[in-house]
Amino acid sequence: MGRSPGLGGSRDRRESPTHLVIGRVLGPHGVKGEVQVEILTDFPERFDLLQRVYLGEELDAVAVEGCRTRGGKALLRLEGCDSRDEARKLCGQLVQVPVDEAVPLGEDEYYLHEIEGLEARTTEGEYLGHVVEVIETGSNDVYVVRNGRQEILIPALSDVVIKVDLEAGRIEVRLPEGLR
Repeated sequence: MGRSPGLGGSRDRRESPTHLVIGRVLGPHGVKGEVQVEILTDFPERFDLLQRVYLGEELDAVAVEGCRTRGGKALLRLEGCDSRDEARKLCGQLVQVPVDEAVPLGEDEYYLHEIEGLEARTTEGEYLGHVVEVIETGSNDVYVVRNGRQEILIPALSDVVIKVDLEAGRIEVRLPEGLR
């Protein structure tokens, strides 16, 4: 699952992201303008296929002239970035790709931006609120569901999250005893 910010409310009122973050520029690598990138995607192999990336909040389009991965990091050679000083200016920039270039997921797999904003109901039909955030814990994700001032943390486990229906804009959950 991937990540994107969500503010809650119904899925229809949310603005869908246009780009997904796949990395963050850590700084220059060497003296010829190559940048070292922290990989922030579950699909690091996608870096080998990149032809163009979009940098920062302005989504500046930049052609990728070369890429290699090493030790959980990517080293990118970007068009127009020919010196260590130019590479240093990119430090901290988010590396993004358009949503339509997202790696296809398997059945019952979702990007986080698809989950955020969904309405949450119990298997009995009780309204719980909307998913306002997804917390990645390492073992399993946790959906933060908010209804006004009430908040419930729902573990994203198959015996708890019974159904995800993106078309209907909701998830159906079976709350374990004592979760409330």
